[in-house]
Amino acid sequence: MVKKKDYLKEYEAADASKNDISRSDFPPNFVFGVATSAYQVEGACKEGGRGPSIWDAFSHTEGKIVDKSNGDSAVDQYHRYKEDVELIAKLGFDAYRFSISWSRIFPDGLGTKVNDEGIAYYNNVINALLEKGIQPCVTLYHWDLPLHLHETMGGWLNKQIVKYFAIYAETCFASFGDRVKTWITINEPLQTSVNGYDAGIFAPGRREHSLTEPYLVSHHQILAHAAAVSIYRNKYKDKQGGQIGLVLDCEWAEANSDKMEDNSAAARRLDFQFGWFLHPICYGEYPNVMHERLGERLPKFSEEDKELIRNSIDFVGLNHYTSRFIAYVKDSPDEGDYYKAQEMQRLAEWEEGEAIGPRAASEWLYVVPWGIRKVLNYIAQKYNNVPIYVTENGMDDNDDGTSPLDEMLDDKLRIFYYKTYLEAVAQAIKDGVDVRGYFAWSLLDNFEWAQGYTKRFGLVYVDYKNGLSRHPKSSAYWFLRFLKGGEGNHVKED
Repeated sequence: MVKKKDYLKEYEAADASKNDISRSDFPPNFVFGVATSAYQVEGACKEGGRGPSIWDAFSHTEGKIVDKSNGDSAVDQYHRYKEDVELIAKLGFDAYRFSISWSRIFPDGLGTKVNDEGIAYYNNVINALLEKGIQPCVTLYHWDLPLHLHETMGGWLNKQIVKYFAIYAETCFASFGDRVKTWITINEPLQTSVNGYDAGIFAPGRREHSLTEPYLVSHHQILAHAAAVSIYRNKYKDKQGGQIGLVLDCEWAEANSDKMEDNSAAARRLDFQFGWFLHPICYGEYPNVMHERLGERLPKFSEEDKELIRNSIDFVGLNHYTSRFIAYVKDSPDEGDYYKAQEMQRLAEWEEGEAIGPRAASEWLYVVPWGIRKVLNYIAQKYNNVPIYVTENGMDDNDDGTSPLDEMLDDKLRIFYYKTYLEAVAQAIKDGVDVRGYFAWSLLDNFEWAQGYTKRFGLVYVDYKNGLSRHPKSSAYWFLRFLKGGEGNHVKED
């Protein structure tokens, strides 16, 4: 168990105007970027030939979104992408990770007719980024499945989805791969499976068959990922010179004590989170502990499947926000079969009762910088020092509509978060972990899924009441100083 450290006092003493870590603490070719996803920022839900997605349907279902909002307009990046690209450039970032909306390319998801307006839109975004010297890093799937695929064939529950995803992926490689050199197939398949098909709190909101559906959905996502990678490697990689990977989310799981059962529970937690997806890719099979606990409910890979999935990544993307202490319990207090099968409890307090770290706005998000170093070392040791990009890292503020703008812009805890987490990433690199890049989540405040617009993760504040105007927060200026090595600290607002 990690030794206790009073991070709260450290946060209170931190001088937000001073950088304790610098760009020079990272390798010269290390990539620094910001990230968003299509449904959370684009808006224009019925423009440009876009078809509906499962999140359009889910967000319009009564009781699903905390503030009864939706992503119909989001923060209107569809019309304001040039302004946002300009912001990324002014802040000094090397790269922009964004996702393509599948239903903007194929409105029904089937791949029979390409939507030329969708292709033109993403071409415009990619070209605008390149004009500013910013690398486009493209995620093919960030949860917004075309609604038609869900309604007519069950979406991720049907193995046919692998074929349709492959057609969509190849269309993107062919259309954009001459300029896009970093591809991500699927973002956080765990969240789609567990929150979409077990807890039911994400689209499509299913929980009727939670003993089997989450595992089937993950199985098909792994196969879809591997099918896309196979096409890229066989037809495009040599010509286009890019790389392709998968993004997984993982909280660090620290054993709550030295007891064997707590250590086993922590290891089990990591296998159920991260190993669920990376173990088959590295070793051709699901982790043993998942087989033991799920039995026949866990789908099997055929020999042909194993051939397809094995080593189907050039890198793994890690989305990491927070950490937990893990204790063994027979009956998990977390709802859903996925958690029950793990026989563990996630704790956010030290033995003396103090919080594991300062809490952000979301009840699940505590500031625990030492966790990211631990999870990076864990991945390197267990999975053959696979190249890693930290593809999301950040924290949120509450927005109840009452805080004045200057207060929302003065985000001291976020600065502390980024400083200390980046220090931990730099330390992991010194430990020998092959970390190649880091993307802050998020460029902009945006539609935060089931939480609607009540949580703000952005480096840039979006004024929802006044024309969606953009205002860089103190954390944006902190990154500017960090990335430019102190060369000026002001971003001009047009």
